[in-house]
Amino acid sequence: MKTMSETIEALAQGATNALQLVRAALRKNEETEHVFTSLLETPALSAAQASLARWRQGRPLSVVDGIPLAVKDLVDVAGSRTTAGSITRDELAPATRDAPVVARLRAAGMVLLGKTNLSEFAYSGLGLNPHYGTPTADFKQVETRAPGGSSSGSAIAVQRGIVCVAIGTDTAGSIRVPAAFNGLVGFKGSSGRYDMTGIHPLAMTFDSLGCFAHSVQDCMTLDRLMRGAPESDDDPVDLNGVLFVVETRIIQDPELQPAVRANFHAVVDRLERAGAQLQYRELAAVSRTREIIKRLGWLGAIEAWRLLGSIVESPQGALLDRRVRKRLLASKALPASTESELRRVREELMHDIREELDGAVLLMPTVKHVAPPLAALEADDELFATTNLQTLAYTMIGSFLDMPGVAIPSGSDPQGLPTSILISAPQGQDDEVLRVGLAVEKLTGTQSTKPFSSL
Repeated sequence: MKTMSETIEALAQGATNALQLVRAALRKNEETEHVFTSLLETPALSAAQASLARWRQGRPLSVVDGIPLAVKDLVDVAGSRTTAGSITRDELAPATRDAPVVARLRAAGMVLLGKTNLSEFAYSGLGLNPHYGTPTADFKQVETRAPGGSSSGSAIAVQRGIVCVAIGTDTAGSIRVPAAFNGLVGFKGSSGRYDMTGIHPLAMTFDSLGCFAHSVQDCMTLDRLMRGAPESDDDPVDLNGVLFVVETRIIQDPELQPAVRANFHAVVDRLERAGAQLQYRELAAVSRTREIIKRLGWLGAIEAWRLLGSIVESPQGALLDRRVRKRLLASKALPASTESELRRVREELMHDIREELDGAVLLMPTVKHVAPPLAALEADDELFATTNLQTLAYTMIGSFLDMPGVAIPSGSDPQGLPTSILISAPQGQDDEVLRVGLAVEKLTGTQSTKPFSSL
């Protein structure tokens, strides 16, 4: 079984049960390293046993009762310490209650397998972690690649088939990038879509939640459960009624790798043949966002320094990942006037993108390159810094404009490494983005094919 939808069906038919699923997930986890900062094996087996009893009594809590789940270690789980990927939090007391999103999933019967690894304090788009190790995908016949960050462990837990769905957070690309690097579907919600209580912040203006899965349908199911929302219209939209805008300056970017560009255009061609409307044009809001970030810096960096600066400048600062510490220090000197201007311009541009799209959906590559080799990034801090900025270049646009987005596999490069497309829309149009994503996925057949734990 590879998707949550298939697992739901198997549970309903009695072809599997929670105990089998959790045991299979634990066995699968033994084949890799560094995916979890905390593996909750005993509680997971206990919860699976309780789920099995409910199904036998004909009283499951929901259709997902018994399905294993992984949660990024920025999210509070009762009885577990929230590390945020940092050893500076080793003395922190365990959380006393679940974050609401976790509580809702547990109330539906999902089984929490563990807390997943991440870039320290979620402050990198590449996913490296010197403290807990760096989780990696099981790509064959290629040099080991960076997992993408910051939600590296959640992405790899799904990519390697340990779980079929996982929760991540996204501030500048932390769901969309790992999804792109690992051939997954990744959904980032608008900043206000979920209850953020119990989520360790990085930059509160941009912090958002979302999920990884092997299909858009599974993201839609998990999204609804995370919000405690009622059943809704999960049907794909009719592509004949969708206008896609292809941002021409992005597509003309000389740094866009050929395979990423070719696979993007292949998807666009399929959409046009299916009757979707395509417009190729420069969006002033996108161009201005890129210029503002380049000229003034990243507002999220200012907020991150405000939150983490005291740690950087304390004796504990020496314990930080040197790359994360350097990025944080670079934000220290940014003046208050820069923050004010960034906030003012952001409000303008959020209005402008809504006006420019006027009901259309933005279509662009998720990342301009495939997952880069890991060893070179670990050895060369300058290469790491340059690659990190390149990796986040496109996803930061959507974050600055608070656009929900779903990353969907678009194909692979000659080495078999995944490429990805990103479907986005103005703030609050999350349901529309998901329904369009579902239609695109069904049309192109680009759903992830990595199998979930076999029984």
